[in-house]
This record gives sequence, C-alpha cells and structure tokens, in this order.
Amino acid sequence: MLALAGLFLLLGVVGLFLPVMPTVPFLLVAAWAAARCSPALHDWLHNHPRFGQQLCDWRDGGVVPRRAKVLTTAMMSCSTVFMLVFVPQKWAVGITISIMALVLVWLWRRPECKSPP
Repeated sequence: MLALAGLFLLLGVVGLFLPVMPTVPFLLVAAWAAARCSPALHDWLHNHPRFGQQLCDWRDGGVVPRRAKVLTTAMMSCSTVFMLVFVPQKWAVGITISIMALVLVWLWRRPECKSPP
C-alpha cells in the first residue's frame, strides 16, 4: 500500500506541471492508500498547504469546488474536440465522450461547499 501511495503521489505531483493530467484524483488515491499503511504520510497529505484543503473537503463531505468543476469541464471539452478531429475510430471517440459525459454529470452533482453541521 505504501508503494501505491507513493506512485499516486508521484503522479499527482506530475499533474501539477502537466495541464492534461489531473492532480487531485491521484492525490485522493494516495491519501486513501496512505491511510491504510502510513499515518504520517496521510497526515502530511491532509496538512499540505497546496492541496491539503481539497483532500480534507473531499474526506469530510465529497466536496468539489466550482473552480475544479469548471476546469475539468473545460479540459474534457478540449479533449472531445481533439478526439473528434484527430481520432479516426469514431466508435472509440463515442465511447470516450460518453464516459466523460457521465463523469461530468457525477462531478457537477457533488457539493461545492461543506454543509453546515
């Protein structure tokens, strides 16, 4: 589990520098794995100044900020246009767009702020 946490933490860090690669989903998996094997790593992730708040918000209520939703929607839209133009297998494009649409429906149904206790 520690190796899995390390791998997904590394992928999350790479995502900070590559706009086509998401950061937070990788960090969520890293935090999940760290919770099962390394309390110190888990605490470090949740107290990190850059992404700790997003991890805590997700843990405490599945919260996804509106900015993240808009950015995800924009990136998926750009990917859709790219695939429609450059991928010749239209059946594969259709399946991929369908999956992205389902993910976006799920994402936009997530709360944007913590509900009051």
